[in-house]
Amino acid sequence: MHKGKWITGSARKELADAFTKEYREGRSIRAIAEAHGRSYGFVHRVLTEAGAPLRARGGDVRTGTAHSTR
Repeated sequence: MHKGKWITGSARKELADAFTKEYREGRSIRAIAEAHGRSYGFVHRVLTEAGAPLRARGGDVRTGTAHSTR
């Protein structure tokens, strides 16, 4: 899909499913956006619309990628 092109209907649903799957596997929103040639805001909005539970800032603490604040 070309950047800037409107994505609606079933194409948006398929993209939302793909983004959600990648996000649940531990990829960051930025990494997903870069891989698909989309903006951070677009990926964030699609994930939110899909009802995906978003992680807190700083990385996934379960995998040890979170940054220490000390």
